[in-house]
Amino acid sequence: MFLKLLKSLREYKMPSLLSILFIVLEVACDIALPFVIQYLIDNLTVGNYQKLYFYGGLLVVISVVSLLFGYFAARFASKAATGFAKNLRKDLFYKVQSFSFSNIDKFSSSSLVTRMTTDVQWVQMAYGMIIRGAFRAPLMFIFSIVAAFFINAELAWIFVIMTPIIGGVLVLLARLAHPIFDRVFTRYDKLNESVEENIRGIRTVKTYVREDYEKKKFGAASDDITTNFVKANRILAWQNPTMNVAMHVSITLISVLGAYLVTTTYSLGANGEIIYGALSTGQISSLITYGVQSFVSLMFLTMIGVMIVISITSMRRIVEVLDETPDISNKEGALTSITDGSIVFNNVNFKYKKDAEKYALKNINLQINSGEFIGILGSTGSSKTTLVSLISRLYDTTTGEVLVGGNNVKDYDLKALRDSVSVVLQKNVLFSGTIKENLKWGKQDATDEEIIQACKLAQADEFVRQFPGGYDTHIEQNGNNVSGGQKQRLCIARALLKNPKILILDDSTSAVDTKTDALIRKAFQEEIPDCTRIVIAQRVASLQEADQIFVMDNGTIVAHGKHDELLKTSDIYRETFEMQNRE
Repeated sequence: MFLKLLKSLREYKMPSLLSILFIVLEVACDIALPFVIQYLIDNLTVGNYQKLYFYGGLLVVISVVSLLFGYFAARFASKAATGFAKNLRKDLFYKVQSFSFSNIDKFSSSSLVTRMTTDVQWVQMAYGMIIRGAFRAPLMFIFSIVAAFFINAELAWIFVIMTPIIGGVLVLLARLAHPIFDRVFTRYDKLNESVEENIRGIRTVKTYVREDYEKKKFGAASDDITTNFVKANRILAWQNPTMNVAMHVSITLISVLGAYLVTTTYSLGANGEIIYGALSTGQISSLITYGVQSFVSLMFLTMIGVMIVISITSMRRIVEVLDETPDISNKEGALTSITDGSIVFNNVNFKYKKDAEKYALKNINLQINSGEFIGILGSTGSSKTTLVSLISRLYDTTTGEVLVGGNNVKDYDLKALRDSVSVVLQKNVLFSGTIKENLKWGKQDATDEEIIQACKLAQADEFVRQFPGGYDTHIEQNGNNVSGGQKQRLCIARALLKNPKILILDDSTSAVDTKTDALIRKAFQEEIPDCTRIVIAQRVASLQEADQIFVMDNGTIVAHGKHDELLKTSDIYRETFEMQNRE
């Protein structure tokens, strides 16, 4: 898992290494400081200011150098951590772009947003702490213990004995907290889902005056996260008291035992100077300093451990996305051109999940000639959208095959296939930007003349010219400043710019009036007669002129034929027609 994540480090390997280098140099300075203080204390006598100036100046120099090393270590660590997070978000986003609908369904959109934001943020903080502390803390701890042994081995054993006791307690606390943090990040998905649904459906919320309900739902999700975080932090709150108790006990023991050694193991020299025995005052000071440094290092290691415990769930969730294999991809030697818009379904069955009990599509067999106008009619939930989604490989069949232009859709390059099969989905989406920028999604290098022609076919040119900015009018997020019918017509124009072999309109004229609907169909018949047009519609009037009409019910094609034939042979079609034409 860690190696998988580190692949996103790339150009930020060097800042990471430089940060580690400066950390090592900073540790060397911090280890040297207590030795200098020891010599300053032990060699300082009244009137001997030369040594005071020398050791004092040396302390200042080492401190300033340590400060500089610490600054560069922090600077490079920050650059490495933020750059790592940037690459990780980029890799996640690019990976999601390669997903099919079924891959996205597996994670849900709210969960993917959480993984690219909150989870990456936790990993960024963990990485920053790791490169700063994973080398500094162990080095400082080891060198402090070694230095303590160098001064006095008997007293240094106090630190060694305390270390496993503290470590055992801290590991226990981390193990107790980890399952709670594991639950927290799944709760973040629900929180983001609540926010996403509320913002997307804010007009519906206000229409039905459900603000209080949405507040309660959001509050419940937020309180759930808070409760779990508080519970985990209550467990982890024991780490600092545990560390402080151990540190103060160790310092007390060293102070007491050190004072005993100082007062009982010295003698006077011939000139009256003090000759120390087992321990000096300066050595006690150094031992206490090294003890504090070792325990602070251990505490920092604990903090790193806690951060890893918190972020390891985020790491796992990120790697799940990075490891996900898109179930729709190009095969080697894929076809890059489509000869015509003919479509064949041979014994097609489809279900959204492999372990699903029911098929969404069952025993689908149909043949569509290139250039035909095809209508699809059926009640809500009859899998009409699912059927047409297989043509452009938004999903792949579970069994059976779909042929376009005489070849299996799996044999085509995905870009070539989807450029030749334009789909105007049931949920129309416009992006922030001008109308022209949105239309150029269909063809990036489209000329103004091509854009205007596509809008004329979609009956959009007239209302676009009425805007003050014309085709340069800014579209707000989700197209909130245009009506539903205008949005549908702009999306149809965008699809037409691709000059497709097959055009699929999935209930894409439901928000336009019958006159405009008829004008769109007439324009298609006259201007793009060679394009195969598949129209899913609830209005029979939109399909009456179709070459073939397929009637669907419960995932199967229950009838097909022309309008007049179906009035005689299909009860569903006839009842729908009579209901819509009842006076």
